[in-house]
Amino acid sequence: MISDQSNELVLTESRTMRAQTADRVDVLDKVKALALLPDGTHATTDIVAGYYEVTSAAIEKVVQRHRSEVSENGYRVLRGADYRTFAADNLSTANPKTRTVALFTRRTILNVGQLLTESTVARQVRTYLLNVEEIATPAQRIEGMERAQLARERLSAMGVAKQFGLVNPSYVEAMARTELARMNGEEPDIDPADMTITCDEFLDGRVAQADLGSARTRLGKTVAALFRARYDGKDPQKIKRPIHGVHRDVAVYTHRDLDLFDTAWAEISRHYNVQDRINLGGAA
Repeated sequence: MISDQSNELVLTESRTMRAQTADRVDVLDKVKALALLPDGTHATTDIVAGYYEVTSAAIEKVVQRHRSEVSENGYRVLRGADYRTFAADNLSTANPKTRTVALFTRRTILNVGQLLTESTVARQVRTYLLNVEEIATPAQRIEGMERAQLARERLSAMGVAKQFGLVNPSYVEAMARTELARMNGEEPDIDPADMTITCDEFLDGRVAQADLGSARTRLGKTVAALFRARYDGKDPQKIKRPIHGVHRDVAVYTHRDLDLFDTAWAEISRHYNVQDRINLGGAA
């Protein structure tokens, strides 16, 4: 059963849903009184942080990750003459050394609430939008909630697997980053060294199509043996991948272990007519 808490994650999951609710700025005052600058239109980062009862750093993090989206919803930064003119009328208590200010409109503040996951007030805003204002269709709610629930289950499973040493820690970290990003409606921020790689991906362009099956088997066995030697007998993580129309368990590694592939390839490549990867154009 999907919990009520997952319901409001529909908005963090879907930019389309956020766009559909972007005009409902009246919800902000229904959830909590919102203070604005003297112009009655804008708020600073500190004001937004106060409204959502989080740190200014948390607001800045949301802006950094979703700069394009919040800018479309009214976020802007004033500098130079524009800052001085605005500050004279609206920022009487500002530090004299300050030279810039980030400004949020009501629409931007609502957008932040749609994205901010560590705020009780933000969750209330999202819940109000979905449950009271009835913006989401049943199908949209179910889809978003199911994605959030699936991500939670995957994170839980990965945590257990890591606890008992069943999987490569680098693989767990990469997958966890991906699932967390999906839950928050963001693009995964993954260290290039944690990107995954399989034997098929390594062999892409290195051997002719006719030799791929044999090369995959030889390379797979050799890399797996090297992996076990490096990680005290642990087997590589496996995932489902389609091979000849059938989903099979395939060993998956990260680029931290790319040297194992290079070592294995140096050993087995003599069995094959090694191809020019550029000329092959990505065969396999």
